[in-house]
Amino acid sequence: MPRPITAYIHVDAVRHNLEVIKQRSAPAKVWAVVKANAYGHGIERIYPALAAADGIALLDLDEAVRVRELGWKKPILLLEGVFKPEDAEMADALGLTVAVHCDEQLDLIAAAKRSRPIDIYLKMNSGMNRLGYTPDTFRAAWERAHAAPSIREITLMSHFASADAGDIDWQMNRFEAASGGIPGQRSLSNSAAVLWHKAVHRNWVRPGIILYGGSPSGVSRDIADVPLRASMSLVSEIIGTQTLRADETVGYGRAFTADREMRIGVVACGYADGYPRHAPAGTPIAVDGIVTRVVGRVSMDMITVDLTPCPAAGIGSKVELWGDQVKIDDVAAPAGTIGYELMCALARRVPVKAV
Repeated sequence: MPRPITAYIHVDAVRHNLEVIKQRSAPAKVWAVVKANAYGHGIERIYPALAAADGIALLDLDEAVRVRELGWKKPILLLEGVFKPEDAEMADALGLTVAVHCDEQLDLIAAAKRSRPIDIYLKMNSGMNRLGYTPDTFRAAWERAHAAPSIREITLMSHFASADAGDIDWQMNRFEAASGGIPGQRSLSNSAAVLWHKAVHRNWVRPGIILYGGSPSGVSRDIADVPLRASMSLVSEIIGTQTLRADETVGYGRAFTADREMRIGVVACGYADGYPRHAPAGTPIAVDGIVTRVVGRVSMDMITVDLTPCPAAGIGSKVELWGDQVKIDDVAAPAGTIGYELMCALARRVPVKAV
């Protein structure tokens, strides 16, 4: 008998979240970001929920091939662009829109054998300091791209470093100063800007984590007023129980000591399934629909939980590790990470079902 752990992908939740995003972003168009295999959900699983998106944004050519094979006819944006001549040719064959963040990428596109001119997103480094042309070099890059016969439409692009904290004015000032007078559409807004900075939505927005019901800030209460739904639920069962006397410990390192007699349950899930190893005692978890807490250290295959709030629970009781009741960000934050990582880190050994 297999272990009683399953990750459920809620396709209707993705569809619902996309509609919420479209309403918040209108009249801007929406790139549905499905990089990292749709944030761990599986591109093929959530694809039916993406029909209302204006385009799909992703990271590598393999993902683009998969999306085209699924039947997607609308635009696809390659967020990091191309790296080799054959990449440029593949982008041409697939009809992709390609991000360009350096002269080397412009050279690849200019030199590639193409069946038609390509649309590009010319990226400005307005302060994130990862990829993109600096404000001082951006106009010259645009002029070069504009003169290239291999390039058709040029959209101006940048990425916010701290939109979740409300801190965007300094980047917008740089972007506007460096791009003033340059024609073309603009794409600036990530998930945080979609929710909290409507004034900078411009022509295209690029929501990622909110498509899957997570918080851009990593704090679930920050999106409590936004009607997003969890697109992934990780569920399991209680496979054992123990009764601890006061002062008895549980788990590796004897990290948790009972302060009274208490029942604990053993859940079939551990860090080898993608649950964060550093989740401390007190991390929320739900047993039979009742929110309780993790106790003791997370093991490779098991987690121990306090059954005090759910005295009727026993072997076979249902457990939600994250989902609609236990927000994924509320599991990630005590472990010092974010919901994005937990979605992407779901282990291959966990069965996944689209529902």
